Amino acid sequence: MRIALMSDIHGNAIALDAVLDDLRHVGAPDAVVIVGDLAAIGHDPVGVLQRLADLPNTSAVRGNTERYTTSADRPPPTLEQAAADPAILPALVSVAHSFAWTQGAVTAAGWFEWLRALPLDLRLALPDGSALLAVHASPGRDDGAGIHPALSPDELRQQAAGADADVVCVGHTHWPMSVDIDGTRVVNLGSVSNGFPPDLRASYVVIDAASTGVSVEHRRVDYDRAAVVAELRRLRHPAADYISGLMRGGNTPPWRWP
Repeated sequence: MRIALMSDIHGNAIALDAVLDDLRHVGAPDAVVIVGDLAAIGHDPVGVLQRLADLPNTSAVRGNTERYTTSADRPPPTLEQAAADPAILPALVSVAHSFAWTQGAVTAAGWFEWLRALPLDLRLALPDGSALLAVHASPGRDDGAGIHPALSPDELRQQAAGADADVVCVGHTHWPMSVDIDGTRVVNLGSVSNGFPPDLRASYVVIDAASTGVSVEHRRVDYDRAAVVAELRRLRHPAADYISGLMRGGNTPPWRWP
């Protein structure tokens, strides 16, 4: 049984096309699982959703940006933070405009209710009798600190608590990694789009599961980031400057290295 898992596509159809092309060379999977953050913060949310809908045997769970796109919830900065520090007001306005743009695009194309109905997590039974959990940030959560390499062993245990699975696949932090936590293999898929330097290529995972065990392969795929920037400008995306910066390596991890 071969499973392709990807997360944090962020409306980047150009990056997704590169991943899907690579997947065709790897070999057709029996299932595709999308682990949240499908549409927002990118130039082509509808194109991404349509491509995923055209894939056979594909399932998805929600990320925090699905919740932001389909509800009144928003990421920081908050109104209270902007009131206390007017310097961050432009960031607040930019975030609001970006999610409103995505919400309008997916609503006009008929995807709003589909996004809103995405489940928090997904469980799969693997051929060797083990269980796989797919969830965006950590068991029971689509947001929060998530799984990243700066966590201590105790912090990793806290993040993985309640998984009740042998393999846990997450995204959210945009940092691909695999770690064993007390017998549970936790796999961060990384991100298809908006990754961290020095490696800005799209990241995804292929799992081969058989009766004899499970193997995990992290894969990296390059894509045309200049074309993404050009599309953002052509569309006059409200977050064009911010996303273009990500395409050029302007993203930095929000955590501190130990």
